[in-house]
Amino acid sequence: MLRKCSDKQRKRMKRKVHIRKRVYGTAVRPRMTVFRSNRNISVQVIDDDARSTLASVSTLEKDFVLLRANVSSGLQIGEEIGRRLLEKHIDTVIFDRNGYLYHGVVAAVADGARKAGVRF
Repeated sequence: MLRKCSDKQRKRMKRKVHIRKRVYGTAVRPRMTVFRSNRNISVQVIDDDARSTLASVSTLEKDFVLLRANVSSGLQIGEEIGRRLLEKHIDTVIFDRNGYLYHGVVAAVADGARKAGVRF
C-alpha cells in the first residue's frame, strides 16, 4: 500500500501507524480522530474496546455543507463535536491527529473542542 503513495502520503502513513501503536480509546476516555481532505473535514469519537463510533461531525452533513477544509471551519467543527460529546456526558478524550501535523485545520478542530469544554 505504501509503494503506491506519494512521499507526502507515505510519511503521513508512517506517522499514523506509529501514533496508533500508542493511542487507544475506551468507553470512559474515547479516541477523537480527525480526517481532512482538500475539501472536507471529518471528526469521529471512537470507543476502541467496543469498536464503535460514539459521535461524529463532518462538513458533508446537511448543517455544515457550506463549510470547507479551512481553519475557521475546523473551529466550528471542533465546537460541534464538543457539544455532541458533552450531550453524551463525555468530557475527556484522547486526541488522535491521524498522522497529520498538529497545525492549521487539525489544531483548529482541537481548539474548538477545547472551547466547547472537552479536555485532552
